[in-house]
Amino acid sequence: MHAVGSADTVLSALRAMAEKHIGFLVVVDDGKLLGVLSERDYARKVVLAGRASHDTLVRDVMTRDVISVSPGDRCADCMRLMDQHGIRHLPVVDSGRVVGVISIRDLLAEVVTHHERVIMELETERLMMLQSTA
Repeated sequence: MHAVGSADTVLSALRAMAEKHIGFLVVVDDGKLLGVLSERDYARKVVLAGRASHDTLVRDVMTRDVISVSPGDRCADCMRLMDQHGIRHLPVVDSGRVVGVISIRDLLAEVVTHHERVIMELETERLMMLQSTA
């Protein structure tokens, strides 16, 4: 998880995204989740609005209504939330503190792994059934 402060400039947030090869940051002040900043926020609220990233503060363009999950939430629930809200990242909050971020890529990798495991189990079961009838 990578974070930025609400008083940071958008330019410094973009630099952090570029250095870390990410497109999403949580906005945290004093350990509290205040919002999120994505490349989409930058494009729509800075570039298209004609603002300058070097003097625009993160707090002025961040998304404040953050959809988040807890560590106990299931993969399917996270995917449903992302689909419902048209988002690609979910902060994971535990006892009021951000402990991570789940991306749609993370969830997709988990789904693929799960399906591979199910397919392998079914193939093994099929082979065992064929061997027991032979």
